[in-house]
Amino acid sequence: MTTSFVSDWMAQEGQKLSDCKHDDPFSVLGIQPFQGKWIARIWMPEAEEVELLINGSLIPLTPPNHPWIFEALLDENPGSNYQVKVHRGGIKHQQYDPWSFRDEWMGEIDTHLFAEGNHHHIWRRMGAHLSEMNGVCGVMFCLWAPNARSVSVIGEVNSWDGRHHPMQKRMGGIWELFIPGLKEGALYKYEIRTQNGHCYEKSDPYGFEHEVRPAQSSKVSRIDNFKWSDQEWITKRDSSNPLDQPISVYEMHLGSWLHAPSDEPFIEPNGNKRTAVPAADLKPGTRLLTYPELKQKLIKYVKERGFTHIELMPISEHPFDGSWGYQATGWYAPTSRYGTPNEFRAFVDACHSEGIGVILDWVPGHFPKDSHGLAFFDGSHLYEHSDPRIGEHKEWGTLIFNYSRNEVRNFLVANLVFWFEQFHIDGIRVDAVASMLYKDYLRPEGQWIPNEDGGNENTEAVKFLQQANHVLFEHFPGALSIAEESTTWPGVTNPTDVGGLGFNLKWNMGWMHDMLDYFEVDPWFRQFHQNNVTFSITYNYTENFMLALSHDEVVHGKSHLLHKMPGDDWRKYANTRALLAYMWTHPGKKTIFMGMEFGQRKEWNVWDDLEWDLLGYQPHQGIQRLVDDLNVLYKSNPALWRDDFNQYGFQWIDCKDNKNSVISFMRRETLNNEWLIVVANFTPESHPNYRVGVPLEGFYEEIFNTDSDKYGGSNTGNMGGKASEKWSIHEYEDSIDLSLPPLSVLVFKYAQKKSPNEN
Repeated sequence: MTTSFVSDWMAQEGQKLSDCKHDDPFSVLGIQPFQGKWIARIWMPEAEEVELLINGSLIPLTPPNHPWIFEALLDENPGSNYQVKVHRGGIKHQQYDPWSFRDEWMGEIDTHLFAEGNHHHIWRRMGAHLSEMNGVCGVMFCLWAPNARSVSVIGEVNSWDGRHHPMQKRMGGIWELFIPGLKEGALYKYEIRTQNGHCYEKSDPYGFEHEVRPAQSSKVSRIDNFKWSDQEWITKRDSSNPLDQPISVYEMHLGSWLHAPSDEPFIEPNGNKRTAVPAADLKPGTRLLTYPELKQKLIKYVKERGFTHIELMPISEHPFDGSWGYQATGWYAPTSRYGTPNEFRAFVDACHSEGIGVILDWVPGHFPKDSHGLAFFDGSHLYEHSDPRIGEHKEWGTLIFNYSRNEVRNFLVANLVFWFEQFHIDGIRVDAVASMLYKDYLRPEGQWIPNEDGGNENTEAVKFLQQANHVLFEHFPGALSIAEESTTWPGVTNPTDVGGLGFNLKWNMGWMHDMLDYFEVDPWFRQFHQNNVTFSITYNYTENFMLALSHDEVVHGKSHLLHKMPGDDWRKYANTRALLAYMWTHPGKKTIFMGMEFGQRKEWNVWDDLEWDLLGYQPHQGIQRLVDDLNVLYKSNPALWRDDFNQYGFQWIDCKDNKNSVISFMRRETLNNEWLIVVANFTPESHPNYRVGVPLEGFYEEIFNTDSDKYGGSNTGNMGGKASEKWSIHEYEDSIDLSLPPLSVLVFKYAQKKSPNEN
């Protein structure tokens, strides 16, 4: 016999559930004690009939006196060992009751560490996790939304109706719910009700996979089923110091490197055809490559060019292609534009098998205002500051993370660990560090708030960056952490224990601006700008610098590298070759943007791929061949990289020949006491008898010449090298008499005490 136990109190609770305003459904639903017995209370919106199935026996539940609450009185507590048979709209189905699974997912220690900002693996708790509770498979959902009135899981499982699956609020503003029977690939969002009654649909901040834009749902995804084959690479990486290794980076944007014909399906390894996702603004008739296609084409190309690393512009999920990835909404997921998370893992794994490291651009400085993202997440300024003078970049239209909130810092620091642990990346380049460090960055007077000492330094951001780098190197000692920092902030690459920010490399923006300014000058007037070439050495050892010619220098009317150069095409090609060779021989690690390696002419456009047809022309083939050979020269001569950050590694021979715009210097390394001599002529005038001082008597082999005809030059050179003579110059007793080609860089290696032509 069934009896209804819905009281006035239960009617109120039921109304809260049906209005999506309940934050404690476990206090009402599931198996509850009642007058010495137990009551099964099932919440089933829009159901017409509900039965309880316990140990093979069906127990009808009372027709609801309140919409969608069904009850039965039980003599014993079945725990979670029961199912529910539901009749709805003429359809019958059987399921487990979500509110019978009451075990806390976020334990006390997890919650404590998260509140402290020190849970480095918080993604193992937050988000959607395929799991097993009491022998039942399903998905555990966990979300931080402390100021929400209520939170529901919505998705295909409940026709996106927030009334079906209200979550339980736990300690620390954590919300949890286990949905039994849910499988991998299920789409979902969180429906968040604010204290003032507004309702927002949000993607999962910790979601491991998301729908392809413009769709915004998160997707239940595994993170533990990929078989890596790169353990040898990882072990070697984490037992070595990257600063005394050659680092030559190919910076690129996955979506604009190379396109495929739009009618060409991608053939998966199993033979299945898969149509890649188009982007509306791409060149007509083209589509993006997938991660597997990039694995096939990009890795081979980068290996042929001889680069040691690929740097990917941001691949965290982002809604707008035109943001280049710098406005992320899915921080814990590689973008689905190109495929699945495991396909990206396979891409990284293949890079490592070919000896190529992977660096990701990481953007902890700001995030977009998209309604499904982090902005105003639980009806409050949860991830951002509430005061726009602190929490908003007006010029960029983005919001700034509140680094003073422990849980927000935890979200970011754990995200860093996540990419290294889950995707085996080898480094990060942190974007726009200066915008984080300075409270008045791009802000007029009166539109920023000084720190507690009255200064413009953002002390909270400083502490965050120090924490992030400390945690990174604690877990991954061989990692790269590269700062794009455009000011003279001191100690960017100093260790955190001496007050530094803790990066191990910093982009040398000063070198980049000086060199581009210099090379844009007509060569006949470069004699008045010699300081542009030489100044970088005066501060070279204040930080661990990386020389970068990045994507920022080939957009917004700045021209691509080749077209920054003055003069006719011959001069443009020769200048480009000379700049790249000077960059490769100057102290510091190297980064160039895609297209520079073969002389791309057009500015970079995110909607188009590179001008690959230019490689049908000899001058562009020559630039590509030059970059190939520069990487060989670089990697095979430790003098060019081992002591980048040791003053012994560089010495001027002469930097004062302004009239001829000629410089000469040595690169040295301490381990094997090897050294090279580099001579650069930055004018179109050749010098058939130019004397350069050398430290030792002997033969100097010409091992590199940018004017070689194989690079598109005039093939002027020194017949393989020069023997020194007793002719004092540049404070050396010996010197070599060189023929300097126009707009060229030459590299010489001390070979032996006598010329190879002498007996």
